[in-house]
Amino acid sequence: MPVGLSRFALKPVLGVAAGVAVLELLLVGRYGFHRDELYFLSAGRHLAWGYVDQPPLTPLLARLSTALFGESPAGLRVVAVLLAAATIVLTALAARELGARQGGQLLAAAGAAVSAMVLALGHMLSTASFDLFAWMGIGVLVLRLLRTGDRRWWLPIGAAVGVALLNKDLVLLLAAALLPAVRFTGNRQVLQGRWLPLGVLLAVLVAAPNLYWQARHGWPQVTVASGISDQDGLTNRLTFVPMQLLYLSPVLVPVWLGGLRRLRHGPELRWARPLAFGYLGLCALVLLLGGKPYYALPPLLLVLAAGCQPVVDRTWPVPRRRARLVGVLLLAAAVNTAITLPVLPEHQLPAVAWVYKESAEQVGWPELAEAVGAGWAAIPPEHRGRAVLFASNYGEAGALARYGADNGLPMPYSGHMSFADWGPPPDSATGPVLLIHPASYPQVERAFTDCHEVARVDNGHDLANEEQHAPVLLCSVPAAPWSQLWPRLRHFY
Repeated sequence: MPVGLSRFALKPVLGVAAGVAVLELLLVGRYGFHRDELYFLSAGRHLAWGYVDQPPLTPLLARLSTALFGESPAGLRVVAVLLAAATIVLTALAARELGARQGGQLLAAAGAAVSAMVLALGHMLSTASFDLFAWMGIGVLVLRLLRTGDRRWWLPIGAAVGVALLNKDLVLLLAAALLPAVRFTGNRQVLQGRWLPLGVLLAVLVAAPNLYWQARHGWPQVTVASGISDQDGLTNRLTFVPMQLLYLSPVLVPVWLGGLRRLRHGPELRWARPLAFGYLGLCALVLLLGGKPYYALPPLLLVLAAGCQPVVDRTWPVPRRRARLVGVLLLAAAVNTAITLPVLPEHQLPAVAWVYKESAEQVGWPELAEAVGAGWAAIPPEHRGRAVLFASNYGEAGALARYGADNGLPMPYSGHMSFADWGPPPDSATGPVLLIHPASYPQVERAFTDCHEVARVDNGHDLANEEQHAPVLLCSVPAAPWSQLWPRLRHFY
């Protein structure tokens, strides 16, 4: 055991992680796929070293998970459950690095376990599911580097950053915030010598296949990121602070604030001060770039871990305070479970969807495929050989790829994100065209002629989500050959 560290609370921490995993697995098959998961399923069928909006790791995980456990929501999400459980263990390890004894480590694990971010990302596979795990692992390694001053830790840090880059480029923001924080508020000697450059080189080597793919394709992820900022930047900035608190849990905010104060001013954690300023710098970068609020979530758990031991010291010896602490954790668990996990009947989802809209996006995909199947049936059989099924966004295209065969549908095409790279239809497919949900993308409908509505989507629960009441249009022919239309039909947001 490293000098200065308490014994790791292995059994209690694993018990907490296992409890969350069991809860997630019990609920994992309720509702259905999320739109992003349907996209990952399709991307997993087109494995590549990169995609226009992401590196290859999450689609690869989707492919592996469904190959092992079946192509169902439950089969896809096993990997997300395991990542969430591992994140809880890493949070306790971070607390240990920050001086927590076994009680503080257990509180850190429990705080992560009841947080909305861990529960949500353990239920649904997304790029953030792996990011949360990877960033927590990097955080533990950085804490070990700062605590020991052993610069050889830059090698595992570099390897971890390289793997994180194979999932999402956002880890570069973490590096951009942490390195200056170490330089100006920490032990700058850990930046000297050959180990940091070697760690950077290792990160580049691990991430090289995706970096090469991005360079060959003109760095499309930059285009996607710019589109997100242009479209949602103001909303992202206005909701940044509230969403940080909600994703953690309002009842845990005092622990998080205590951790931030301890990292900034506590003499016993002077060596860890870069973590506090790195987190604040990361928040500033995300706000400046107009990124989504969850981009800055993983370090929240590191800061929370710093505040756990003082809370245990104040509360656990006093029975009344101990009971209050347990009650607060149970309250957070109950509220966040109701919001992020599929415990409510679908018709009651509006009660929580206004806070966490992703829950409503897991309902209605088979019904969408049924509506599109009804529209396809309106095409005379003799014309279906040259007909095309075209979806306006990747969620709808992914749903039709997953459920379309059950409704007599061919594989869909779409110009959204990497679906555009898996098309276009052949020029011999001269129509008719069945077009799904073009309202948000007027340039799509303009590419076809003589369009009229033949069906409309109804998820059967009167639940307002992006696809509810989406029209299905039957168009006679494309306005030009597909090879000429395709650049106009491509869109990134």
